[in-house]
Amino acid sequence: MTDQTKPVLVIGSLNMDLVARCEQLPQRGQTIMGSDFFTAPGGKGSNQAVAAARLGARVSMAGCVGRDAFGTSLVSGLRQAEIRTDDVAAVDRPTGTALITIDSAGANTIVVISGANAACDAGLVERAMSRAGGPGILLLQHEISPEANVRAIEIARQTGWFIILNPAPARPVSPELLPLIDLIAPNETEAAAILGHAIAGRNDAISAARALLAMGARAALLTLGGEGAVYVDAAGAWHCPAMPVRAVDTTAAGDAYLGALAAALAAARPVVHSLAFAGAAAALAVTRLGAQPSLATREELAGFIGNTGLPTVEALAI
Repeated sequence: MTDQTKPVLVIGSLNMDLVARCEQLPQRGQTIMGSDFFTAPGGKGSNQAVAAARLGARVSMAGCVGRDAFGTSLVSGLRQAEIRTDDVAAVDRPTGTALITIDSAGANTIVVISGANAACDAGLVERAMSRAGGPGILLLQHEISPEANVRAIEIARQTGWFIILNPAPARPVSPELLPLIDLIAPNETEAAAILGHAIAGRNDAISAARALLAMGARAALLTLGGEGAVYVDAAGAWHCPAMPVRAVDTTAAGDAYLGALAAALAAARPVVHSLAFAGAAAALAVTRLGAQPSLATREELAGFIGNTGLPTVEALAI
């Protein structure tokens, strides 16, 4: 990817992850012994920004951190990934944190404490959008306030940005907002929160994606963990299978997928190829520990694809 690609602007969360590894996830009221503990930079917004930047995209990040050691470390990590951080504001709240437990199969539980992320407001959004060098790809999540996301979407729609909303953590999305979104990208739980019914498996996911289009979204991508992802737009429907790898930590798999997808779309790659490229990035990420430490560079992903190939994206009957 070159400087001729469109810019990517991520407006979202920055968290420090506090990670415990154990044999199995604790049940309610249960105390278990862990095998390891470490901290790692995270937050859905920051993860997706780093994922895109390491794959060659020109990325800007907007959000809030605290005036503390975690905040300093997170901003330093973004700059090391060559992400523009002019619109990462330091505020008088603790930096966001996430408490993560990972079992021996790579499954996890996550508790997020928003902290400084709650200070990301319309004013910060307006400043970030005005100097991001677009139009390009705007990537949003649900770890900042709904008001900040709404303002970002409004400005982006008026100025020609391609808008991707990852509605995570799960909460409803306003019916008035969906027609303004180019690509909505939930997992099964998040799609269920929007549609009001459970979603289980590929067939349900395809129906859910079509329902999101009927509600106004221009395209829908549902990530399905071990079953890959389904993508639906006005032209058709496709399934991208998950690549067979040994999962060590699934914490940032979705972020790796969406960051890679944004990077590919910014480089004007066709949608089907972009889905396969993103699937490979997510597969490589789950073989490594940590959120941002698991995200591949362009060279690492090229080597992985050279050894394994890309997943084969299948067109589905409409």
